[in-house]
Amino acid sequence: MIAYRFPPDGAAGVYRPLRFSRQLPAMGWWPSVISADLAPYGWYRYDPALLALVPGNADVVRVGRRDLWHAIQARRAHRMQERLSKGSVEKVAPIHEKHDRPIRSFIREVVQTAEAWCYHPDMAMFWIRPAVEATVQMCARKKRNVIWATAGPVSSLIVAQRASQRTGVPYVLDFRDAWTITYNEFEARRPAWARRLDWRNLDRLLKEAQAVIFRYETEAECYWRAYQGALDASRIHIIPNGYEGAIDEFAVSEADRCVILYTGTLSSYRYDTLLQAIHWLKKSDPAEAQRLRLLFVGENMEALRNEAAALDISDVLETAGPTSHAEIARLQREAHALLVLGRPPTMRGYELFAGAKLFGYLKAGRPIVGVLPPDETKRILEHVGVSTVADADSPSEIVAVFRQLLAAWSAKTLSALVPNRTACEAYSAERQTAALVRALEGVPAAEPFVPGSVEIPPSLRDVIGKGGWVRGKDMRPLPERERVRVRV
Repeated sequence: MIAYRFPPDGAAGVYRPLRFSRQLPAMGWWPSVISADLAPYGWYRYDPALLALVPGNADVVRVGRRDLWHAIQARRAHRMQERLSKGSVEKVAPIHEKHDRPIRSFIREVVQTAEAWCYHPDMAMFWIRPAVEATVQMCARKKRNVIWATAGPVSSLIVAQRASQRTGVPYVLDFRDAWTITYNEFEARRPAWARRLDWRNLDRLLKEAQAVIFRYETEAECYWRAYQGALDASRIHIIPNGYEGAIDEFAVSEADRCVILYTGTLSSYRYDTLLQAIHWLKKSDPAEAQRLRLLFVGENMEALRNEAAALDISDVLETAGPTSHAEIARLQREAHALLVLGRPPTMRGYELFAGAKLFGYLKAGRPIVGVLPPDETKRILEHVGVSTVADADSPSEIVAVFRQLLAAWSAKTLSALVPNRTACEAYSAERQTAALVRALEGVPAAEPFVPGSVEIPPSLRDVIGKGGWVRGKDMRPLPERERVRVRV
């Protein structure tokens, strides 16, 4: 298993390879893991308690990387985060003010553009060579049946291919992100020649893989059309994210306010209309608003906190910094409902998104409040019978969902809003691992992918045509005229 991030890293992408490493032995597969040694400053969210979840019989090899620039940047970011987390409001405000000055923004843009030009295929490029060597040595010590690589970063896929070429062991690609298909800032800053190189490299990776795993049929359709001829339908497997263990029974303690919990990072999610809805509810019905408590726990909460203060809703909305996986589980058990948000419609391919937290929410056995565009998250919630979903462009719909939740909370009928348990079991780790085993064995999926059975998302139709990539198009943000307007 090639997994760049692995415990004690607590990033969202860690849980997919961790779940598989725990479930595979029960199905006759014994995984060994090649991961990056990111100590001391490279962990996205350091959570040593996660090490207890790694199977004792799993051989985990951590590979260092010699990247002085990345080490300097990671240390600098760590020190800044410590200053922000420990400082008072009076001390933190000037730091943000300096950070947002035009000259600093310009310097950051120049640095990030230089990184996008120099790092190929991504910022983890210096991990490739030592990871390949570690994989080759591992295969030499004991015969391996297959190499499975999960991305991002996409460097992990290149590790698998190069190790496969040297050992003769086939490889399987697992996409947690739609690389080259959807928008991200790093790829958007890359020159045209670098993007063409990425496309050629991925075309070769797809052609040589024993199997390729995508999260959704829509994602698979995008790759099928964009990389015409690189994929056989029989080699495509659809395995969404999932959860491990039994679904929690619904039980909440008495409280004077209905608590809605959001966990995880926030910077790339859309919450503007959510704040508008809370503001409108407070103005129109202050007593109703005071029965709500929205708790946000995770990274990048400063902007949310400032906007809430500007709208005078800080008494309804609270924020807290990142915490451990165990503490998140406790907060979920105490919450009355869980909040999930979508990506802004300015990002190409936003419809393909369904964050890993969604599946942890399904396991928690709580009502889920969705403030979403028409994306994969919304599709999954509809599939499991969630009715408390509002259009992210409609503050009035969001208010209506809040009222629906408050009415059920008051009547003690919240259990009626819990996702359908049987439908949620389709996302259990046991089912997902059984599907993975078929890919590892090189046999077609039990439910085969049928090309053309789903449509390309609207935001990608002008860059992915029926014959593949549309010439001259790229993954920049959508122009203003194509953005969805907010309906107030």
